[in-house]
Amino acid sequence: MIFRQMFDAESSTYTYLLADEKSGEAALIDSVQEQAERDAKVLKELGLTLKYLLETHVHADHITGVTRLKTQFAEAKSVVSAQGGAPCADHLAQDGDLFQLGELEIRVLATPGHTNGCISYQVGDRVFTGDALLIRGCGRTDFQEGSASQLYDSVTQKLFTLPDQTQVYPGHNYIGLTSSTIGEEKQHNPRLGGGKSKAEFVDIMDNLKLAQPAKIMEAVPANLKCGNLSEVSPA
Repeated sequence: MIFRQMFDAESSTYTYLLADEKSGEAALIDSVQEQAERDAKVLKELGLTLKYLLETHVHADHITGVTRLKTQFAEAKSVVSAQGGAPCADHLAQDGDLFQLGELEIRVLATPGHTNGCISYQVGDRVFTGDALLIRGCGRTDFQEGSASQLYDSVTQKLFTLPDQTQVYPGHNYIGLTSSTIGEEKQHNPRLGGGKSKAEFVDIMDNLKLAQPAKIMEAVPANLKCGNLSEVSPA
């Protein structure tokens, strides 16, 4: 497998490039509009064909690069959760859906809670968790129909049941960490690990008192249109 982890410094977002070496078929997970030219350049340099633009959820902190990338890769199909509220996507994903890149298989895991439309992508011994599970943390649950109770269930009943050695690649990191493992997070995650009860987790999430994401008013409407700014009504 060809694998690249790329970073957008403004939003601290990781974009992941996955590709099958034999076929050259590729996918991007959580592209960022401002980094579309960078991503397109890497794809072309490596001689890859972009087949899928995968989203882990409708983001509130950056605008997806889907529409911009489709101007160069017209055959690429966008994927968003069926519960995400973005009917513009080419495929509205459900739990258990499979996507193929040559011999590489990508499996959808429904992991709602940060938003009602969060999904993770399992690829062999790696899982791309978006904001459902971060390194030593998790996504907030106070907007976009988020639910701390639901997120607890998604992590403990879905992600934490994966093998301990599964590599965790999150949607963001704010302190410079690039990956973790399921085993590490089960043990060391201060919000969800160490046998935390659902009641303890909900109490933690209810008392975060975080400011709204700086770009939420522009990012969410744009991402509900798959990043197509021409279809977003002016405020």
